Amino acid sequence: MATQQLRLSRQIPASAEQVWAVLTDIEAAPRTLSDVLSVEVLTPGPYAVGTRWLETRKMFGFEGTEEMEVVVAEEPRRTVIVADAGGAAYRTEFLLSPISGSPYAIELTMVFSAAPQEKGGLKGALMGVMAKVGMKATRKAMEQDLEDIAAAVQRS
Repeated sequence: MATQQLRLSRQIPASAEQVWAVLTDIEAAPRTLSDVLSVEVLTPGPYAVGTRWLETRKMFGFEGTEEMEVVVAEEPRRTVIVADAGGAAYRTEFLLSPISGSPYAIELTMVFSAAPQEKGGLKGALMGVMAKVGMKATRKAMEQDLEDIAAAVQRS
């Protein structure tokens, strides 16, 4: 089964530094993101490569906790967060790009990918069907996350 990927963008009338501050404030995630119920930071210090936390999120009508880790942090332009769960590797990349002709606006792009373990036979076919359903729900969650981030930036 191939890697599934979604890419969504949202314009935010703010500086890259303002968006970065909201995006990388892990402890505030339960107040920023509607679907995040709690966060437990596992590594002290500022947001950087190696920062890890446990994130409890409501997804598909269920609560689940995953360990997240920052693998790229290029302030204030790009960050990549990874997680391994349920036999799949998840990767979320956030890109902050200035909008041409607008000195005070950013396009925030979120790229999510899921690479499930290879499985053959009936189990593999079933996982393929579930992946398609999961990606539809993931798109809705990503849209909500982008909306929530934009709203938090505007409040700050």
